[in-house]
Amino acid sequence: MRERSIAAFARARNVIAGGVNSSVRAFKAVGGNPIFMESGLGATLRDVDGHEYIDYVLSWGPLLLGHAHPSVVRAITQAAAKGSSFGTPTNAESELAELIIAMVPSIERLRFTSSGTEAAQSAVRLARGATGRDKIIKFAGCYHGAADTFLISAGSSALTLGVPNSPGVTEGTARDTLVLPFNDVAAVERAFAENPNTIAAIFVEPYAGNMGFVPALPGYLAALRDLCTRNGALLVFDEVMTGFRIARGGVQEREHIRPDLTILGKVIGGGLPVGAFGGQAEIMEQLTPDGSIFHAGTLSGNPLAMAAGIATLKLIRDDATLYERLEVLARVLVEGFDLLLEKHGVPHCGAYAGSMWGVFFTKGPVTDLDSAKSTDTALYARFFHAMLDRGIYLAPAAFETAFLSTAHTTRDIEATLAAADEALTEIL
Repeated sequence: MRERSIAAFARARNVIAGGVNSSVRAFKAVGGNPIFMESGLGATLRDVDGHEYIDYVLSWGPLLLGHAHPSVVRAITQAAAKGSSFGTPTNAESELAELIIAMVPSIERLRFTSSGTEAAQSAVRLARGATGRDKIIKFAGCYHGAADTFLISAGSSALTLGVPNSPGVTEGTARDTLVLPFNDVAAVERAFAENPNTIAAIFVEPYAGNMGFVPALPGYLAALRDLCTRNGALLVFDEVMTGFRIARGGVQEREHIRPDLTILGKVIGGGLPVGAFGGQAEIMEQLTPDGSIFHAGTLSGNPLAMAAGIATLKLIRDDATLYERLEVLARVLVEGFDLLLEKHGVPHCGAYAGSMWGVFFTKGPVTDLDSAKSTDTALYARFFHAMLDRGIYLAPAAFETAFLSTAHTTRDIEATLAAADEALTEIL
């Protein structure tokens, strides 16, 4: 029983809208009562009722080093003792920026924000201001935060102008967003042909992580790069999720593609709120105070997030085999799920890269939002709860990416697969 979590949710609903501060936490996609966590250490979470879980959510991606890594905790503690925010420049901002620029191939200058949403919103303004154009392309199933520009769903055809998919997003905002299917080069070619000299930028998660884990098909990102170059638009990689998770330099390093702008978050804050956007110096210099495109933020580059980010990125920088080890664990986990699901007769397909992985309960292949939607969400909900009962914490929604950390071990993988075998036997 999770009586304390049930009581905690009832308390939260009295004072917090919906009882949660991010919708997916409410367990609406899987049913049941959300679990309230009390602490985390390494690859493990402990809830308020004292149950422990092997964690594959990892705060939705930031915790590459696991929970409460000693170096990160020490850095935050030391920074907090000196003051949590000054509203002035600090050397820590420059140090973290230098670490990022040294590892991410396309970034020459950057700006910090307090969230990935804020970074994406700022990147849109910069792209429009730098190009003098209004429209942007995004892809169905890719998520770029909660700014109005990105809360747009596709219309009846690939090139239909977007329509708002949340009340409060105006039709005027939606008209400037073109929503296309992910991994479809021909749709992008048609969009440029039908909207000449009006598209400011393509915004893309180079490996999608918000419709489940869906990597770009071979050649797709190179085609986007070529189309943007030929049509005078900017290519913007949203690597909030993939940055420092797929490789030190993100997907752009792994795929050898250089975007014009990159959006970052999650890992670069070591578990504290942070975002960043950066790219070519000539583009970034158009921001105020040197240029005329406005950007500001009271807590941008706050000392605590900078300290946690510096500690995290230094450990990443100095660990030569980190990503190779993580990808081996991801491969073992996904291939293990493949064997188990085949054994139990469940249609499935999975993918992994670096420390990110995911499995769909559908025959596949899954290459875009439409094919991702063919996954059996009801089966996933039953599987989620059966795994939760066995001490495995997966995302409480079928369309989310799972993560690994340096704290996960082969023993954790073995325990997870053993739990999955038991769970599938129970629910099928």
